[in-house]
Amino acid sequence: MNRRHYAITLQEASEDSPVLTRLIALTRESSKWLNAITPLIPAGLHASIQAGPIEGQTWCLLVKNNAVAAKLRQLLPALQAHLRSQGWDVVSIRLKIQS
Repeated sequence: MNRRHYAITLQEASEDSPVLTRLIALTRESSKWLNAITPLIPAGLHASIQAGPIEGQTWCLLVKNNAVAAKLRQLLPALQAHLRSQGWDVVSIRLKIQS
């Protein structure tokens, strides 16, 4: 890895690092998954949910509080089924409450 003493773009950094390239790809995939399930989630909850990390076949959603998590737990089977119907291999969705 070459040391640079000047600023580079994220694109340039990712070209030098396979790990960073993979991280960027997973972040984009997670955002796509959130966009795919957004129509299934009540509009009032949209601002309280963020796409989280993908770890194998498990996806994490970041939620603002326990109330949002409780509502999403009720919707998880439908959300997983919707993602699978779109061709994504999601076995489980994990919820993480942000503190």
